[in-house]
Amino acid sequence: MNILITGASRGIGAAALSLLQAGGHAVAGHSTRGSETLLAGELTDPAAPRRLWDEAVARLGGIDVLVNNAGIYEHIADDAPDAEWHAAWARTLTVNLQATADLSRMAIAHFRTRGGGRIVNVASRAAFRGDSPAHWHYAASKAAMIGMTRTIARGYAAENILAFAVAPGFTVTEMTKEYLDSRGGAAILADIPLGRVASADEVGETIRWLATEAPAAATGSVIDVNGASFVR
Repeated sequence: MNILITGASRGIGAAALSLLQAGGHAVAGHSTRGSETLLAGELTDPAAPRRLWDEAVARLGGIDVLVNNAGIYEHIADDAPDAEWHAAWARTLTVNLQATADLSRMAIAHFRTRGGGRIVNVASRAAFRGDSPAHWHYAASKAAMIGMTRTIARGYAAENILAFAVAPGFTVTEMTKEYLDSRGGAAILADIPLGRVASADEVGETIRWLATEAPAAATGSVIDVNGASFVR
């Protein structure tokens, strides 16, 4: 399969990219700045999703699967000045939701010319249980992503266009290891019945399975990867 995955420079995205490549798939990865192997795209720019999509199609010769993994997790206090509050919401919704929607829309149009395809959206446990008082915007963006995923699944299944989502909880990445090693980690672990946080590889493997092997009848599903810290 030919696969585009956003936010593939580190953490969950890098793990998913590696696993998909190991399975013999042709994968175009993306990061904000790009690299010798990753396509560049600053997703706060409304024009970036179209450029990224066109470059990925040109590189791969067509796309069978889109993995929307890129996202931001910014702190904004509920008593911040209005301008800062609005800017934080705008950035988060643009990257986490609007860019995902734009790429998904392009993917659907493309998949219609190829007899179908798959979209995998990386959401969050926060979509269902909420997040901290400093992350209203993040939780809202991920909840909206789930609603969008289910809408795509229901609207396009008859065209063999499938949509899935992954909802990780706290995950070990380069960005979180230091915090987990500090006193903040104890409170996080106390909230997880499994006794540890998920690894990036565990979430990456879930993405790989949904992107390549999950049965078509599972379209619309959301898989939790959170060690039972939130069950639905």
